[in-house]
Amino acid sequence: MGVSVVPLISEDEIRTRVRELSFDISSDFDGAVLHVVGILKGAWVFMADLVRQLTIPVTADFIAVASYGSGTESSGEITLVSDLRDSIEGKNVLLIEDIVDTGFSLQFLLRTLSQRKPRTLKTCALLDKPDRHEVEVKVEYVGFTVPDRFVVGYGIDYDERFRNLPYIGYVETAESG
Repeated sequence: MGVSVVPLISEDEIRTRVRELSFDISSDFDGAVLHVVGILKGAWVFMADLVRQLTIPVTADFIAVASYGSGTESSGEITLVSDLRDSIEGKNVLLIEDIVDTGFSLQFLLRTLSQRKPRTLKTCALLDKPDRHEVEVKVEYVGFTVPDRFVVGYGIDYDERFRNLPYIGYVETAESG
């Protein structure tokens, strides 16, 4: 099966939007230390760029869940693959997601992390796919709203490929094209 990637959001558009998000986040948490939690593997590129733009003190950790395997459809069953290294109790936590698709992963993580008694718990997603939401989740900071296509690039993969693209594109297979 041949796979190609059709550009959707340029590197410049991403850079500009990350700068805008970092300004909003820095303003909202002014005077506080922010503990960012990146959801692996997809959010690491976005998180790295976002954190470098923040003007407030930042600490960081990672968490990993699985719901896709090697397909293009979420299984709906969420598995915690790797947990946080440090406690988030009493901290201002910003959960950083690559894409909100069905919402199941984010809902699972918000429920899991809120039980750990953070001072605040907010979310930031590079991409949101509202047409695919199956559960309601609150995302305070959204980079871009995208159509119901399987997107890749800027850390987001298709079967572990295309994470290194500096832009966001959607996958087109020989069957779908």
